[in-house]
Amino acid sequence: MAQKRVAAIHDISCFGKCSLTVALPILSAAGIECTVLPTAVLSTHTGGFTGYTFRDLTEDVKPIADHWKSVGIGFDAIYSGYLGSFEQLKLVGDFYDEFRGKDTLVITDPVMADNGKLYASFAKDFPQGMAKLCEKSDIIIPNLTEATLMLGEEYPGDDYDRNYIEKLLKRLSSLCRGKVVLTGVSFEEGKLGSASYDSTTGDYGYAFADKIDGYYHGTGDVYGSALVAAILKGKPLSDAIGIAVDFTVESIARTKAAGTDIRFGVDFEESLPNFMKNVGISAK
Repeated sequence: MAQKRVAAIHDISCFGKCSLTVALPILSAAGIECTVLPTAVLSTHTGGFTGYTFRDLTEDVKPIADHWKSVGIGFDAIYSGYLGSFEQLKLVGDFYDEFRGKDTLVITDPVMADNGKLYASFAKDFPQGMAKLCEKSDIIIPNLTEATLMLGEEYPGDDYDRNYIEKLLKRLSSLCRGKVVLTGVSFEEGKLGSASYDSTTGDYGYAFADKIDGYYHGTGDVYGSALVAAILKGKPLSDAIGIAVDFTVESIARTKAAGTDIRFGVDFEESLPNFMKNVGISAK
């Protein structure tokens, strides 16, 4: 069987594990070729660090894509994360159109908000731009804040139940081509996880684990990369969210036990053997 290939469109934070420095090793560990399209290079990520360097690579996105097209490179999946401007949204949308083959899976993580608030670097109408990109996606992976912003609805905070989440998932499925994974979902104190919905089958899925106190940077990218890998290894969406939750929580727990600075990212590397087993990679 031919090796699967993913185009990962994210920034590179040289220190502080997130974005491409997370996507590349996780997808590779699952036996998937990860082709990278960097949108920016930063010395560190922006969460908790000051004085970081930043180089915008927006002008490089189209020339890279044009070169790939000229040499006939194709992809089994395209996976995009943080995009910093309307121009990048347009370029990535064009990339989806240009490289979508008959069986190419397009997955968008609409990274732009959390805890009820849009990130300060974005204009108030950015969620509408992101929603248009999601229209071209087979699967979207918003958190609850991003979901409500794209739908133009009020953020519910912790005041919701399973019925609300399932109705929200259905509304979100109309923003894309039918499959949604919603992160940061909780129905009981001390538990946190994700929910999924496949509009083609009408099936919902849930995966929860013990909540670990603290905010650990890069965990959304760890989760998203694990989810993409599990799906490309043939796991049903409802199983893939469980694999991604378990991998992410195991990584957070190890990091917390070690007392690592939360800005530095989580120790996902030592969780890779279990993850590889769960997606069907056997040690030889």
